[in-house]
Amino acid sequence: MILSGVLQAGKPGYPWLVFLHGFSGDCREWQRVGAGLSDYPRLYLDLPGHGGSRNLGVKGFDEMSALLTRTLLSYNILKFWLVGYSLGGRIAMFHACQQPKGLQGVVVEGGHPGLQDDDARNARLASDRRWATRFRTEPLEKVFADWYQQPVFASLTDAQRDALITLRSQNSGATLALMLEATSLAVQPDLRAALSARDFSFDYLYGERDEKFAALAAELNAVRHAIPNAGHNAHRENPDAVTASLAQILRLRIKDTL
Repeated sequence: MILSGVLQAGKPGYPWLVFLHGFSGDCREWQRVGAGLSDYPRLYLDLPGHGGSRNLGVKGFDEMSALLTRTLLSYNILKFWLVGYSLGGRIAMFHACQQPKGLQGVVVEGGHPGLQDDDARNARLASDRRWATRFRTEPLEKVFADWYQQPVFASLTDAQRDALITLRSQNSGATLALMLEATSLAVQPDLRAALSARDFSFDYLYGERDEKFAALAAELNAVRHAIPNAGHNAHRENPDAVTASLAQILRLRIKDTL
């Protein structure tokens, strides 16, 4: 069992870029950004419950990390960077903290490093369970119309919000619910200490209008990059700036390893 993905070739000797999308996205989410990084071989994955991996499920972060390891081995990816947004960023950070062989760096956009107290965990668990129930029982257009009213998406225009509702409503509510429960922030460990003790490159991107994740980024031992004219979903709102940031990060980090 491996994740579905889309492969794009790059130059010999360059490390792979492995892209992980956010909740309710799919392998298309990062492809515009990746197109500007064509020197690098790229793998755009569908996470469990999404896209071509819709029929796959995991029970938690350990299973997700093991599934990612098997997937990379199946593609013979031996030297790689992880690039993840939101849920994909949380999975990337967790996987990186397991010290996988061949990992060279992690770039996270708007990913939470983990909750730090039981009250916050209990509140998040209750919230995610309510959302999961709605995904299972209500029309997705209605659920996503409310989903994108959450404060973290406040910078979206009405047109951007409507486009996301239409796009995300192509999913299966039942499989989204399973993945939401399995990878809830409530069951993710706090990764701050492990990330501070890391031996890999760690860069963190956030939209300049995303106050919550700008504050979280400041708590991390990471190189931080504010993306102009963007909120939480920076690579969708300003893909050219995100591409430029990634290109600069990679030039600086890998120039001596090629």
